[in-house]
Parts: sequence; structure tokens; C-alpha cells
Amino acid sequence: MSIRHGLLALLERGPRYGSQLRTEFESRTGSTWPLNVGQVYTTLSRLERDGMVVQDGEDEAGHSLYAITDSGRVELRSWFEHPVDRTSPARDELAIKLAMAVGAPGVDIRDVIQSQRRHSVKAMQDYTRLKAQALTAMEKNGVGERDDIAWLLVLEQLIFQTEAEARWLDHCESRLIRLSSTTPAAGPEPASPGAAPGAAGMGARAGAVAEGVARHRP
Repeated sequence: MSIRHGLLALLERGPRYGSQLRTEFESRTGSTWPLNVGQVYTTLSRLERDGMVVQDGEDEAGHSLYAITDSGRVELRSWFEHPVDRTSPARDELAIKLAMAVGAPGVDIRDVIQSQRRHSVKAMQDYTRLKAQALTAMEKNGVGERDDIAWLLVLEQLIFQTEAEARWLDHCESRLIRLSSTTPAAGPEPASPGAAPGAAGMGARAGAVAEGVARHRP
């Protein structure tokens, strides 16, 4: 999540102080990614160091205001114009968990998948309910209210993401079941002298997991 670019986008609308930026950021994203004031001011300090914002006096209540600079506007335009880089994807805890569950002693990977699926379905229901509330708010406030529109877009992204996660979990379970039907029952063959260290052991663990899935499947 790019906090720095989010703050620059808000500052482009005019000078603001830290708590105000935090409130507007959370309002725009529906508090999906809550910030604390410390994060905001740390980011502002780095932006000021990089010449993208400057302190711009105080408001009537004595809050220190920050304003975007020309360099900050160039950075913001570049962010909007370029796609989000997917060549180095962020670490996904669920993918890592399932990868580590393969062959882990005493772990039934099917139980891990089913537990996550229940959680994903519950999350999808919650997001769908919030989407209905967002649509109601748009009807009440007018479709032009930017915070309502922004929150709706974030919610829909979360819904699509959770739907994709549920489909992937179904795929993982199906994949393991298919592997269980094709893995030989005999033990692993000894690794050849040129084989990579641990290759035979990895194959044995994968076969054991697949057999366990088949054994526990209703």
C-alpha cells in the first residue's frame, strides 16, 4: 500500500495537517487500511526530505500544515499514469501457509483449506453487506460524493479478491485429490547421484499429503 502517494493525492487538494490527512485517507478507503498519526507524520517527514512536500504555516488551531510541491505533483502524476508493478508480488500469507503445510508433520492440509474457505466466505458476506450500505449511502448523498464512490471501488476490489481466493482454495483441494489418485503407493526410489539434495524426500512428503487428503475426504 502506497501511503506516500495517497497523502500526496490528498495534499493536491490543498494544505492539510497530519490528523486531517489520516481522517481523509481512512474516509476515502473506508478504514480498510487504517493509519495512525505516527505513520502519517513519518511519511510526511520523508516526503519533506525528498522535496515533495513543504511545511506551509499553521491553521487557526495551531496545526502545522503541509503542502505539495511541484516535485510532489510530478511524482503523483507518474503514480497515476503507470500501472502497479506485479513483477515482484507482495508476499501472500495464505499462499505461504499452504506451501509450508505441504508435507508438514501432523498437518492435514485439507483442514487448513477448509478453515480458510469458511473465513473467506464469511468475509465475502461482510463485504457484500458493506457494499449494499455503500450503495444506499450513494443514493442518499448523491452519486457524485467522491468518498462514497471511492469506498465502493475498494469494497468491490475486496469482493473480487475474496471470490478469487475461494476459487483458488477449491483448485488447491482438487489438485491434491488428483495427486492422491496418481501417486504410487510404493516408497520413494533412492535419489540418483546427480539428483538435487532432498528431491526424493520432497516427493515422498507430497505423496503422503495427497494420501492424507484422500483418506479424510468424506
